[in-house]
Amino acid sequence: MSRKVEDKLASLIHEIKEIKKELILQRVEKIEIEEQRIRKWNDLCKKVSAKWNSISSVEEVRQQREKSE
Repeated sequence: MSRKVEDKLASLIHEIKEIKKELILQRVEKIEIEEQRIRKWNDLCKKVSAKWNSISSVEEVRQQREKSE
């Protein structure tokens, strides 16, 4: 009887370890996706900054506000 309990316990422990591994993998995938998004935003920021005209961003915002008033 105790052998069956030990086997069931070992099986449960194994399943818990597998679930923990899966959770860790999912977290890693989520982190990789978030890092990829951040890299894309940074690349876009660099592209926009490279194409920005001589006017400063503060001046541009001020002009946009004046247009909407």
